[in-house]
Amino acid sequence: MSGTIEAMGIDPGIMIILLLVLEVVLLIVVLSSTMKVRRMNARYNSFMKGQNGLSLEKDISKKMTRIDKYANSIGTLDDAIQQVAEIQAKSVHKYGIVKYDAFDDVGGKLSFVLALLDDSDSGFVLNAVHSKENCFLYIKEIVKGESYIMLSNEEVQALRIAKRYGTDDILE
Repeated sequence: MSGTIEAMGIDPGIMIILLLVLEVVLLIVVLSSTMKVRRMNARYNSFMKGQNGLSLEKDISKKMTRIDKYANSIGTLDDAIQQVAEIQAKSVHKYGIVKYDAFDDVGGKLSFVLALLDDSDSGFVLNAVHSKENCFLYIKEIVKGESYIMLSNEEVQALRIAKRYGTDDILE
């Protein structure tokens, strides 16, 4: 072999130095790789331990069980929300109120009309007429925004306000 190196014109001393340098470089690469593997191993071991020393598999299994439980409750909650929406649509939540003076000799706008409606504009109009001696209450049923009994101007105005409740155009 020495005849071959000499035939190439390379000094054996230089070849030994090159091999030593190559060996040092390989040693550095091996040490670096070993350190990376150790760090990865430490990370892996840390990842595989749960908070209470449980394995990752047990943690994932518990989480999946909880997810399944929550998925089942979503259907129940959807049903409950639907029921609440149906009840809310039937409940009286739109209103309109108009205060007025029923008689010329009584001031202060003590008389009033209160219209209360649900989503289908059904409900009632309550008219409280205040005089010097008495206060009279009249109630009229409203079905789908209409009354079968003639409404006064104030009752019509309160009904319009209630029908527009929740919109930007409340004022006439």
